[in-house]
Amino acid sequence: MSARIEVEDLRIDFPLYHGQSRSLKKSLLARAKGRRRLHENDKHRMVVQALREISFSLGPGERLGVVGHNGAGKTTLLRALAGVYEPVGGRVRIQGTLNALLDPGQGMNPELTGRENVSLRGRYHRMEREGVQALQQDVQNFAELGDFFDLPVRIYSSGMVVRLAFAMATAIRPQVLLMDEWFLAGDASFRNKARDRLESMVRGADILVLSTHLNDIVRSWCTRVIWLEEGRIRADGPVESVMEAFAGVDAAPALFPEAALG
Repeated sequence: MSARIEVEDLRIDFPLYHGQSRSLKKSLLARAKGRRRLHENDKHRMVVQALREISFSLGPGERLGVVGHNGAGKTTLLRALAGVYEPVGGRVRIQGTLNALLDPGQGMNPELTGRENVSLRGRYHRMEREGVQALQQDVQNFAELGDFFDLPVRIYSSGMVVRLAFAMATAIRPQVLLMDEWFLAGDASFRNKARDRLESMVRGADILVLSTHLNDIVRSWCTRVIWLEEGRIRADGPVESVMEAFAGVDAAPALFPEAALG
């Protein structure tokens, strides 16, 4: 079965549950004057229009870079593709096995050791005992955690968590790979190792969707770019033409933080 992504008129809203008082509504609406992302829905609740009218399709061999300033909707789009966020309109259809590198701590139990977390990941993918042992060895060798591999993840530094998460996420090869830019965190030597491993993984994946601020990564890895602005697609096309247009626009202050909207 060949991999494919189909996104049609995707819309994502984030309710503002503490925005029900009249004074706060007026304040928020005044602040958002001239912007299209904050409005009152049919239940009289303030919502942020995180994504609007997003449509595109990807087939085997395509590597899509998603760019935009803070708050443009990049991370939100990845999470919608991964099924983390449910659309309020439109639809997302993904064909093929999926792996999403969205959060360094994704799928890990901090009370378990690194080795135990790797074992759980292997069992989730229905590996036999020999496969789980091979997976543990691969992750242990790559993450270079030493004795910490057999200690609880809750005592790891943030860099160690990233190394463990990255090693686990890239040990199993999917057909569709969704990736946020945390994967290049860590020291320079680890970034170089990570890039080599990721490039191998990307070559093995049918489809890549990558959200990042690192223009050199987009130019090196991607065959196509979508530029998001205020939750909508401003441009979609070849890497160089879209990146040149994007580079010519000064960053504008975001109304909502990157953590919320991507």
